[in-house]
Amino acid sequence: MRIFITGGAGFIGSHLAQRLIDDDHRVIALDDLSTGQMENIEHLIGNDRFDYRIGSVRDAPLVAELVDRCDLTVHLAAAVGVRLIIERPVHTIETNVHGTEIVLEAVARKQKPILIASTSEVYGKAASPFVEEADLVLGPTSHSRWAYACSKALDEWLALAYAREKGVPVVIARLFNTVGPRQTGRYGMVLPTFVSQALRGDPVTVFGTGEQSRCFGHVRDATEAMVRLMEHASTTGEVFNVGTDQEVTINRLAEMVVSATGSRSEVVHIPYDEAYAEGFEDMHRRVPDVAKLERMTGFRPRIPLEQIIEDVVVHQRAVAARD
Repeated sequence: MRIFITGGAGFIGSHLAQRLIDDDHRVIALDDLSTGQMENIEHLIGNDRFDYRIGSVRDAPLVAELVDRCDLTVHLAAAVGVRLIIERPVHTIETNVHGTEIVLEAVARKQKPILIASTSEVYGKAASPFVEEADLVLGPTSHSRWAYACSKALDEWLALAYAREKGVPVVIARLFNTVGPRQTGRYGMVLPTFVSQALRGDPVTVFGTGEQSRCFGHVRDATEAMVRLMEHASTTGEVFNVGTDQEVTINRLAEMVVSATGSRSEVVHIPYDEAYAEGFEDMHRRVPDVAKLERMTGFRPRIPLEQIIEDVVVHQRAVAARD
């Protein structure tokens, strides 16, 4: 197949492109490099199964051209990262909502299938473990922290509306904290930030009390899940949690990173008001229920956190050695 990936030079997009090429598919990647990087796809350039375009998902003629050239679209392009979302809420909303609208319009014209990447953020303040059909509980509009969650929820509603009203084959993957090699901490991603701090011997900075918990899944598991969702016709019109249910507190994550790197860094805590903005809200737990994914695809993310941390450490050490 020919597969079009928006956000194809991003962390997840570049790993997905590699996986699809390994499966003998052809990939066209689109990325404006606002958060993606050419370094992520440099190993693919020159492969006759890979092509890329530098451009925006909000460029409707370009998106339409690339959709026409492919059999299936994976829409990953989005504004991501807590820091970016808080600092640039207009960019966040416009990129996520308008970009998705353009992609959906293009696939609808040709009735081509699409997988749309959403986020665990859409659950907001709901109680864990999160189930796909559960209610969403978002915070007030006065806090830009919730703009991202709302924009991605709107993406989901719009995609499912295209599925029901116009018959577009749509599947939605709600990605939980996905980590691994090539992820940058530039926009607030916690694991690569912790690893880079520990490798430098700097304090490992935990925001808040550190007793908030998350589930960190390997990007290799996430791409495997997305490939299976694309392959199973029964997933069309459905929403799936994609992530691991291995739960860890941020304090424990920091301790594991310090141990894995052999660092002498100390773990320090910074109040949310200092790290982001006054009134910043965070969720105490974020744990997915992945029973639906396993039931309908036969796959359940299983790579342990210790291996994930080790892969990130090895990658960052390799990058530092090259530099």
